[in-house]
Parts: sequence; structure tokens; C-alpha cells
Amino acid sequence: MVRCFLIHTVRPVSALSAGESRLLYSRLFGPDEAALTERQRALSPEERRLLHKEKMSAVARQVRSAISLSREASGRLLVETVPGEEALAMQDADSGVVRLRARDPFTAEMSALWLGVQSLGFTLVCEPHENLLLAEGTLRNLTRHCLENLHMLGQGSEALGEAMVKEEKLPVREQSAEQNVDTAAFQQDLQEK
Repeated sequence: MVRCFLIHTVRPVSALSAGESRLLYSRLFGPDEAALTERQRALSPEERRLLHKEKMSAVARQVRSAISLSREASGRLLVETVPGEEALAMQDADSGVVRLRARDPFTAEMSALWLGVQSLGFTLVCEPHENLLLAEGTLRNLTRHCLENLHMLGQGSEALGEAMVKEEKLPVREQSAEQNVDTAAFQQDLQEK
């Protein structure tokens, strides 16, 4: 069973120091209620959310370290890609698995599959008995869709990363569900900041 999916930075954007990583997106699948102590069960929903966020940040830090070590060991130079070359970025992506020990941060041992694409890390945390080959295919598919549809490697992605790090509120343009995201308007909003 998949426990969570994360998108985080693996190389510092200019607003972060060298050792920091920023969690950009996290989705936890299924509560970890069995692992909660009596004290943790008494927490408010906001306090539980912060507890889960800290768990996800701990996973992101471990994965960032694994990606950094993998990149240093390979000795390959990281070449920035331009919009439209997401497929090329996916081919050059580093990948691997990190074993998460019990209580670090989940109650049971877990496997974290990761994919390092440019300055982003995509991580899928699953139980250790899962088919890791199938999980890697799923992670690659999710990553490809994120890169193509969200334009995470395009122009302005560094500015977007900096804005997320500084936790500035970007202007939101109202759109109906059938409209596509107007990337030109989004770029303009970023430049106005």
C-alpha cells in the first residue's frame, strides 16, 4: 500500500541555505491512527496536521540526502532543461530507494522510492513488501504528468520555488474547471512580485 506522495526540493533555490529542503506538496494516504499515542490522539486537527507535516519533512530530508549522494557518486553534470524537454529531463533523472526504519518517521518500516529531476524530488513511500518495480513505474508516470502539466521545469520555476519558500501568497485568478491554466498570466503575476 502506498502511504504518501511528496514533491520537494533537492537542490536549494536561492532563498534556502545549502542544507535545506522545502516540501512543495505532500499527500498522505490513510491515517496512521494505530500508531498514535494517547497524547497524540488528544491533539487538535491542526496539531495533527503539523505532526504529519513534520513526518513528511523528515522523509524529504532523507531523500534529499540520498539524491545528493547519488549525484555526487555518479559525477554527472546536471544540465538544466527548457520547457518542452520534460521527456529529456525524465531520462536524465536519478532514481533510487531509501529504507525508512520503524519510528523514523512511520511506525513500521517503509520503502521510499525517489526520482530526482533537476532541482525537484518526487517520492513515493510504500510498505516494504510492495512490488517496487510497479511502484517505480507509477512514480515515473506521476512525475511525467506533473512535469508536463504543471510546467515545473519551465521559465519561472525558480521564482515559483522562491515564492513557496518565502511563503508569499501569489495572486489567484478565478477559473472554471474546464479552463486550462493560463501560464502567461501566472508568469505575469510572478513578475509583478
